[in-house]
Amino acid sequence: MKSRIFKGLARRHFFDWLSDEAYIKLMYYCIMDRKVNLKNPQTFNEKLQWLKLYNRNPIYTMMVDKYEVKKYIAETIGEEYLIPTLGIYSSFNEIDFNKLPNQFVIKCTHDSGGVVICKDKTKLDINSAREKINKNLKNNFFYVGREWPYKDVKPRIIIEEYIDDHKNEDLNDYKFMCFNGKVKCSFVCSERRSKEGLKVTFFDLDWNKMPFERHYPYSKKNIAKPENYTKMIELSEKLSKNLPFVRIDFYEVNGKIYFGEITFFPGNGTEEFTPEEYDYLLGSWIELPERNKNEK
Repeated sequence: MKSRIFKGLARRHFFDWLSDEAYIKLMYYCIMDRKVNLKNPQTFNEKLQWLKLYNRNPIYTMMVDKYEVKKYIAETIGEEYLIPTLGIYSSFNEIDFNKLPNQFVIKCTHDSGGVVICKDKTKLDINSAREKINKNLKNNFFYVGREWPYKDVKPRIIIEEYIDDHKNEDLNDYKFMCFNGKVKCSFVCSERRSKEGLKVTFFDLDWNKMPFERHYPYSKKNIAKPENYTKMIELSEKLSKNLPFVRIDFYEVNGKIYFGEITFFPGNGTEEFTPEEYDYLLGSWIELPERNKNEK
């Protein structure tokens, strides 16, 4: 109840006046039902909150921008890993749907969730798409969890090619958890369309299921190791070099690797682990840097 009330008020910008530190302390208590230890953080979730406050490298803003990050990806690992861009727009009204292919994906560059997937342009409800995208363009994702890299991302619309995996109905995304430039584990988001809902399954480096859940249940199905698993680890470590923690996402489609996104604070650092000891284990893998000069 406390968590639900807090999230509802946060979405209505009720707490925008609070400092980042005060907001994070309140948010953590309301969602996690405990105080956050910022002086000597131990758990994964606590260390993510510390990083929000004290690890403010300006390059992070570019890295979470769904359009600008493509330049970084092309320069660091190669443009062959990018999903082709069909257009970038400041407003929905700029989009000329006559020039788009039959299938495509519309996203907002600055948030999470502002996505419209079009598999058949003749069946696309343009008014519904406009309503969803315009609503998300007005949101500043920063105020939900004080994930500061999002605060100054310019709200724009990006349209990308639709990529279809002929082997799987659901497109699995592979998320690599990088600690100080090294992948320690990964997880797969699967079964999004199932009756039971999303499953999140963690794997160690040898692709053995790890015996814990983080907020979502893990899948009871056998999840095959991606064909390009070793290469994905290599690419993740190149992209995460010199970063205390980051999550690098990839898709594997018909044997080809595509970059997904970069995330610095998975689950906003407020997703519980079961059993709790794994919150401490993953936390022990983050070596916190010294506070930088941009702390607020």
